[in-house]
Amino acid sequence: MLLKYIYDRYLAQASYLVGCATTGEALVIDPARDITPYLLAARQEGLRITQVADTHIHADYISGARELAAATGARLYLSAMGDEQWQYAYPDANIARLQDGDSWNVGRIGIQAIHTPGHTPEHLIYQLTDTAAADRSMGLFTGDCLFVGNIGRPDLLDAVAGFTGTKEIGARGQFRNMQLLRTLPDYLQIWPGHGAGSACGKGLGAIPSSTLGYEKLFNPAFQIDDEDAFVEWLLEGQPEAPRYFAQMKTVNKLGPALLNTLPDPARLPANVLTDALAAGHLVIDTRPGDAFARQHIPGTVHIPASEQSFSTYAGWYVRYDEPTHLIADEADLPRILMLLRAIGVDHIGGVFPPEVVAGGQGRVEQVTPGQAAALLGEGAFLLDVRGADEYRSTHIAGAVHIPMGAVPERISELPTAVPLVVQCGGGVRSQVVASLLQRAGLRGIHNLAGGIDAWIRDGLPVEQG
Repeated sequence: MLLKYIYDRYLAQASYLVGCATTGEALVIDPARDITPYLLAARQEGLRITQVADTHIHADYISGARELAAATGARLYLSAMGDEQWQYAYPDANIARLQDGDSWNVGRIGIQAIHTPGHTPEHLIYQLTDTAAADRSMGLFTGDCLFVGNIGRPDLLDAVAGFTGTKEIGARGQFRNMQLLRTLPDYLQIWPGHGAGSACGKGLGAIPSSTLGYEKLFNPAFQIDDEDAFVEWLLEGQPEAPRYFAQMKTVNKLGPALLNTLPDPARLPANVLTDALAAGHLVIDTRPGDAFARQHIPGTVHIPASEQSFSTYAGWYVRYDEPTHLIADEADLPRILMLLRAIGVDHIGGVFPPEVVAGGQGRVEQVTPGQAAALLGEGAFLLDVRGADEYRSTHIAGAVHIPMGAVPERISELPTAVPLVVQCGGGVRSQVVASLLQRAGLRGIHNLAGGIDAWIRDGLPVEQG
C-alpha cells in the first residue's frame, strides 16, 4: 500500500492519495481544484487514479473531485447522508452515494464510510484497512471532524450559509463524534483535512498527522465529558468565517465548472481600467506592498500576489455575481488564477499589466510605530483589523477592533474628520484594508508598517485581554 500526503499551504488543506501496488489502482481523498499534484503523484508511483472521494461538502475551497474524475474517468464517492439540503447534485453519472457503514475496495485496500455529522450534516470519516497485510484498520481520514489538536467548527452553516439555529446542533453532533472516536483503538492513525491556518477550526496543529491515542490524551475535545460544557467550549472563539465560504458550499453541492470550460482572461488596455472602476467592479492590484504604497490607481484594492493568504483575503471582498479584474505581472498570472479559481473566482473580467499604474495618484502613507504613537497622541483613530483571538491576546490601548473581512460593512463606524491609522500583525492586512478605505472615499489613511509586531519590538506599550 502507498499513502501520499499532498498539502496546499495557501488553503492549509490536506489531500491524500491511497494506492494499491498490487493492482495499480489509486484513490484520492478531498482533492483541491488544481488536480496537477494528484496526477503527478500517481504518475510518479505508476498508479491509475480510479476513485475520488470527498469527506463532505467543503466550505473553504472548491473541491477537485469532479475535475479529477473528469480527467481520469475515476468513480466518485460522495456522501448521501444529511437531509435533502445536503445532498450532492452533481450532473455526473459515475457516482457512488455513500451511507453510514458503506465499504468498498481500492485494489486490496478496504475503505469504510463512517457518518460523523457535526461540522456539516453529511460529513463522513473514511476508515482504511490494508487487507493484504492486516485484518485491522490502520487509520482514519477524518476530514473536518477531527484535526491534530482540535476539531472542526460546527457553526459555518449559521455563519455563512444562511441557516439559523444549526451551530448548537452541530456542536452536539461533534460531541457524539468524540464519544464514538473514544471507542476506537488508540493505535489508529489520524489523517485530517486541514492544518494550522485553516478557518475550519480553532487552534489547529501544524503537525500533518497524529494517532487517535495521542489525540485522546491531549486534544481538548477529548477532555470535556459534559455535553453542555463541550458545546460552550467548541462555539467560543471560532475564527471569523470568510464570506466566500457560502459560495463554496453552493458550488461544491451543485458541482463546480470544469477548468477547461473557463475562458482565458483577456489582457486589457489601460483605458478599460477606468470603466471597470466606474462600474464599481473589484480591481485587485497584486504588486508588492511597497510598490502599491508608493503609487497606485485610486479605487484599486491591494492584495499582494506573494502573500500566502492571497485566496482568503480576496475571498473576503469578491462578489461572485460581478467580474473581478487584476493588475498582475504576466509571470505571476498562472499562480494568481489558480489561487482565485481555488475559491471559485471564475469570472475574471480581465488583466492589466503593472505598467497601467504609471501616473497613478494613489498612495498609502506608511508610518513607523513612533510616528503612529505621535498621531494617536494627537487624536488619530486606530483601527485593528486582526482576528478576534489576536486582538484579545494583545492589542494597543484605544484600538477599535474590526476584523478585515467586516470592514466594508462597518465603514460608517469610522471617523472622517481625523487621521486614521490601520494596524494588523505585520502590516500586510492593514494595507489591504487601507486600500479598501481609500476606495470607499476615506482620506487621511495611514498604514502602521510592521504592525503590532513592530510596535512591540520598539518597546511601546500593549494591553492583554
